Amino acid sequence: MDSIEYDVLVVGSGAGALTAAITAHDNGGAVLVIEKSDMYGGTSATSGGGIWIPCNHLMAEHGETDSPEAALEYLKACVGDKVSDSRLKSYVQNAPKMLKDMEDNSDVKFVSTPYADYLTEKPGSKDGWRTLDPLPISATRLGKEFLNMRPPHPQTIFGGFTITVNEAKKIITRSKGWKWIMAKLMISYRLDIPMRLKSKRHRRLCLGNALVGRCLTSVFKRDIPIWRSTSLKSLVEKNGKVTGAIVNKNGEDILITTKRGVILAAGGFEHNSDMRNANLPGPTDTNWSATPGQNTGDAHIAAQAVGANLTLMDAAWWGPSVRLPRDDRSRILFAERALPGIYIVNENGKRYLNEAASYDEVGRQLQAHPKTSWVIFDRRAREKYGIGPLYPTAVHPDSKWNNSIKAIVKKSDTIEGLASLMGVDETGLKDTVKKVAKYSETGVDEDFGSGSTSYDKYYGDPSVTPNPCLAPLLKAPFYAFPVYPGDIGTKGGVDVDINAQALNKNGRPILGLYATGNTASSVMGYTYPGAGSTIGPAMTFGYVAAKHAMGANS
Repeated sequence: MDSIEYDVLVVGSGAGALTAAITAHDNGGAVLVIEKSDMYGGTSATSGGGIWIPCNHLMAEHGETDSPEAALEYLKACVGDKVSDSRLKSYVQNAPKMLKDMEDNSDVKFVSTPYADYLTEKPGSKDGWRTLDPLPISATRLGKEFLNMRPPHPQTIFGGFTITVNEAKKIITRSKGWKWIMAKLMISYRLDIPMRLKSKRHRRLCLGNALVGRCLTSVFKRDIPIWRSTSLKSLVEKNGKVTGAIVNKNGEDILITTKRGVILAAGGFEHNSDMRNANLPGPTDTNWSATPGQNTGDAHIAAQAVGANLTLMDAAWWGPSVRLPRDDRSRILFAERALPGIYIVNENGKRYLNEAASYDEVGRQLQAHPKTSWVIFDRRAREKYGIGPLYPTAVHPDSKWNNSIKAIVKKSDTIEGLASLMGVDETGLKDTVKKVAKYSETGVDEDFGSGSTSYDKYYGDPSVTPNPCLAPLLKAPFYAFPVYPGDIGTKGGVDVDINAQALNKNGRPILGLYATGNTASSVMGYTYPGAGSTIGPAMTFGYVAAKHAMGANS
């Protein structure tokens, strides 16, 4: 077996992994990155690309302030006792350092956004500016490697191009200027003839593609090698210390020895049916996940084999999902649930949750409900908004539905007929229609408080009053499709300390082994404090791990 030596081996090529690689290199390390698939970027490349960073320096541009005390108070209120105070403090302390370091020394750039924390009723929360979005970047800067980066999730693509979160908000809610945004993007996409001859992908990269693209340009400038199509087989341990790993590159086993450490950042286990069934609460199904199919828990298994303790294995980043038969993964209903006239009902035809709450909260409530739930809406909402797999009627009329959409979307001219097609209780559904009509008129959702918080209102329709999240179901035809407790990744994994060192079952560090991202047990515990709570910690603890491995922690 061939052998090669590096200071640091990074397993995975998402944002957390690449942040670790950049940081280790900049602190004097010789670094190798390996990627299981033939494409860079992991789940990060298909994500929204946002990061949740309290006390970030960018919010000052908007006249906003934050404090470590408020951020820690909020995290403690959200997470409870599921994560140690020392680890929460480590995140609050190191997240803004990571951001500043990456912005100062790499191509990774962000903008602070008015995206409210998800649990604004908790003490220490903010109505915006802790969430950061990556600035768009041109694919030209990646050269030929662009087509080796994982494409965006299908649901983030509008006619071939991706858009930023702020652009999406305007388009989704039909806010002033949305038509100009769409026209400008469509024209630039269609006139880019050189790229159209190579790919359907847009040269302007946004969201997760922008974040990973910026990380990759930074890696390539440093000549850090990334081996694609290279999987982790096992970790190598000697005298209680991890000294490397055996990897398989294009069918050949290679021993990678490490002087400083191995950093695991290979995603979760959401596409491993056995691990899901053994750990996640039911019902559960790999088909409900919105992530790429390569996340099968390889790093979890390898870490456990050298004594690592795994925690929070029953947790995931939940979200209500819909799966078209033709798609290779599910679509998460991130925003449209907050729009007026779109509701979720159970088998009794009744609402049982606040549809405008965070997608994690809605997903967890779906997960706790054993029977199929349904998204329902009427012609008014259908014509005006994009809902799940359906674009607004003007660009995607019912007559153009393909067989994949016809297989899941139900349509009827009456509420009674819709209830029959859904297989739900007709009386219950009619009662729901009466209730939402009343709540839409008063502006108060007496059952679940939809539209009562700043987060709820963020994706509501400001043109609808008195509540931007409520509208009656009045205009036929009426529509429905099934919704499931999906996920954007599992969040249980290797238990780690404040330096992202893997811990054994006795709570002691395993020397030479680190974990971050969804390979690690989440610092957010069972909760989802704000947009970017997945990638923010992945990048932060990738940064912390690399500095600790290189002996550079401040």
